[in-house]
Amino acid sequence: MNSPLRIALLLATPGSTWGGMEKHTLDLARHLADGGHQVHILADRRYQARFAPPLHFHALPVHLSRHHPWLGFSLGRLLRRIAPDIAHAQGNKAAQLLSGPAGKSCRTSIGTVHGTKTSHRAFKRLDGVIAVSSLIAESLEHPRVTVIPNGCAVPARRPARPDHMPRPPADGALVVAAGRLVAVKGFDNLLKAWADLSTRHRLVILGEGPERAKLESQAQTLGFQDRVLFMGFRDDVPAWLSHADACVISSHREGFPYLMVEALLVTCPVLATPVSGVMDCLPHNSIARDSSSAALASLLAHWLDRIPELRAAQQQAFQTAATTLTLEAMTTQTLAFYRACLSDACRSDA
Repeated sequence: MNSPLRIALLLATPGSTWGGMEKHTLDLARHLADGGHQVHILADRRYQARFAPPLHFHALPVHLSRHHPWLGFSLGRLLRRIAPDIAHAQGNKAAQLLSGPAGKSCRTSIGTVHGTKTSHRAFKRLDGVIAVSSLIAESLEHPRVTVIPNGCAVPARRPARPDHMPRPPADGALVVAAGRLVAVKGFDNLLKAWADLSTRHRLVILGEGPERAKLESQAQTLGFQDRVLFMGFRDDVPAWLSHADACVISSHREGFPYLMVEALLVTCPVLATPVSGVMDCLPHNSIARDSSSAALASLLAHWLDRIPELRAAQQQAFQTAATTLTLEAMTTQTLAFYRACLSDACRSDA
C-alpha cells in the first residue's frame, strides 16, 4: 500500500482574485487531505480562511515581484521547514519561484500549466509538468508532461431550481453563461451575437467583475429588456446549469473551462468558442469557428431551436465527463503522476 505523502501546493496569485486556478488548488488540496495526505498551502494570507484545517496554511508575500529576494527567501525557508515529498506549483509565477534557488531543497517539483502563455520556460526546470488540456500540452517542451483536465464534484442528485431563476420560455431556450465579468470572457461578443437571435430565447449571465456596468449598458442599448438577465455572483452555478437548456462559453482564452465541466456533469449541453479544453470534450459541431460575435451567433442560431438534437449530439460528452472530469479522477491522476515522478527521482539518486 502506498504511504501518505507530504505535499506543498504553491499558489502565487494575489489574494484579491478567485478563479479557476484557485478553485482547482482548493479542490485538489481538500481531496488529497481527505485521502490521508498531509497538504500544505503556501499562498497569500488573504486565502487562509478558504484553506481551513486539516489543510496546513502558510502565508507567503506573493504580492511581491517574482524576482523579489524576500519572496524567494521566505519560500525557501518554508520549503526547508516543511520538507515536502512533492512541491507543486500552480501557474507560471509559482513555477518560476519553485524552479529558482528557493526550490533547490525540494525532493520532487511539479508544475501545473493552467492557461496559454507566450512562454512556459520556468516549467522546464521542474521534474514534471501537468497540462490541463491537450492544446496546452502540445506547447510544452519537457520530457515528462501529462494531461490532467480539471474535475469537479459530481452532484449526488439534481439540485433544486435556484431562487430567482426564470422559467424557460414557452417556445424558446433558456441559456446560462457564467464567469468573471472581464474582457477575456467575451461577454460583449455574446451580447452582440444574442442581438442576431430570435427574441424567443433568454440568456442569464452569472458573475461579477469590472465589466458589469459596461455590459449592462450594452444590453440596454441593444434593447434586450428581459431577454438578457444579469444575476451577479452565484455560488450555485451547477444548480442553474441543471435547469437550463444550454450553456454558452464565449471566452477568447481559457485553460480548461470549469463552466464546461460543471455543465457536462449535470448533462447541460455546452456551446463554446474554440478555446483550450473544449476541443478535448465537445463534438466539433458544438464549437464556433472562432471567438467572434458572428461565429458565436451562427453557432447559437443553429442549435437553440434544436435543443433535443443538441442534447443527443452531446450524450458521449456527458458520459465521458462522468468518468474523466470528476474531482476523484483529477486527484487520482495527480497522485499517480506524483508517485511516478518520485520514483524517477529515487532512481536518479540511486
